[in-house]
Amino acid sequence: MIVQACINGARPSDFHPRIPLTLDAMVYDAAASVAAGAAELHVHPRGADGKESLAAVDDTVAAIRRACPGTLIGVSTGAWIEGDPERTRQAITRWRILPDYASVNLSEDDAPGVMQLLRQKGVGIEVGLASVADAERYLSLDDHERVFRVLIELDNEQDLQPAYQISEGIIAVLERSRRPRPVLLHGFDGTVWPFVRSAREQRYSTRIGLEDGKHLPDGSIAGGNAALVAAAAAIFRGQSG
Repeated sequence: MIVQACINGARPSDFHPRIPLTLDAMVYDAAASVAAGAAELHVHPRGADGKESLAAVDDTVAAIRRACPGTLIGVSTGAWIEGDPERTRQAITRWRILPDYASVNLSEDDAPGVMQLLRQKGVGIEVGLASVADAERYLSLDDHERVFRVLIELDNEQDLQPAYQISEGIIAVLERSRRPRPVLLHGFDGTVWPFVRSAREQRYSTRIGLEDGKHLPDGSIAGGNAALVAAAAAIFRGQSG
């Protein structure tokens, strides 16, 4: 059970005054998040224009690794970043400074191809499941057991009870695996904190940060990623409900 910090995601600059979109800001928030209790980091690298970019992975991973030695660093491979499957694959092929793992969304058409490419590069895979259909697709892959972790993420469902039902359905499918992989469970915006607590109760890992939401458990807006991580770490330690 760990708390992963997801420090920026696809959020725009006006989402929060402290959303880290420049390299220096990402390095600062990464180090602050680790100091606040994050065991891992999930980052969406940005180019000089502030837009998400798979071409920016080398520089971003190198800089964060210098600031946070020994901390696992993951990146997204979301299809929207490059907007084209071939450009996505080309960008990954050019990586020279590798993240420890990369997230792959099973809802995306080219997910199996991206997963195979990551394996060839020696990058771990955090496979993202947002629906029962995603989970079924994941188990249908011949090499589905060759992943670092399963990420259950309910970004598109803000009603808590349906979100719980979807996550339970995903878990039921995963239980059919002969060699189940570690699970990280997280919510989004209104479901963030219920799912942090649910992850702790079920002994799964979780993640927190400005990618997923900006409010603290009491409903106030967090000062930044470190405050969000500290609140989640306190819940995982049993020091807060």
